[in-house]
Amino acid sequence: MNGKREIALDAAQVARSIKRIALEISERNNGADGVVLVGIVRRGANLAERIAAELREHGKGEIPVGTLDISSYRDDGRGTPGDPRILGRDIPFSFDGKTVVLVDDVLYTGRTVRAAIDALSDLGRAESIQLAVLVDRGEHELPIRADYVGKNIPAPRGQRVYVRLSEVDGADAVVLGERR
Repeated sequence: MNGKREIALDAAQVARSIKRIALEISERNNGADGVVLVGIVRRGANLAERIAAELREHGKGEIPVGTLDISSYRDDGRGTPGDPRILGRDIPFSFDGKTVVLVDDVLYTGRTVRAAIDALSDLGRAESIQLAVLVDRGEHELPIRADYVGKNIPAPRGQRVYVRLSEVDGADAVVLGERR
């Protein structure tokens, strides 16, 4: 791509994808009773808040939202040392017996999701865990697939999918570019 960046989703498309994910979550779970959202820090947490807002807007009530930093559970050397039972979580509710929708920005190898599932298992016993991602870029290394996908964007190795959200980056977009 010679340093060029290509916009895969603009702000309106990001908003439509989030709305569709929220509606699919509601549809699959017969509303949102017994559903909690847990966003993987950083952008997954922002997406979880937006999904909850969409569910509220469509009359599904207050959906509990928590955040999870899985850095101490990573197996790729990019983790943070420390006791994973006390690091990186803000889940102010019990999810025992509930449907947890784990939210992340990009599904790539599946290792982040595996780490998040490990972390959740240390924190409680969910009835089920579902996965919602804004982008599934393919090339999974683990047998993990998302239940809810905003957009499938195949990106070969060497390319990166950059999710930009207004809360973090000042604007919403999904951009393809070379790995830095």
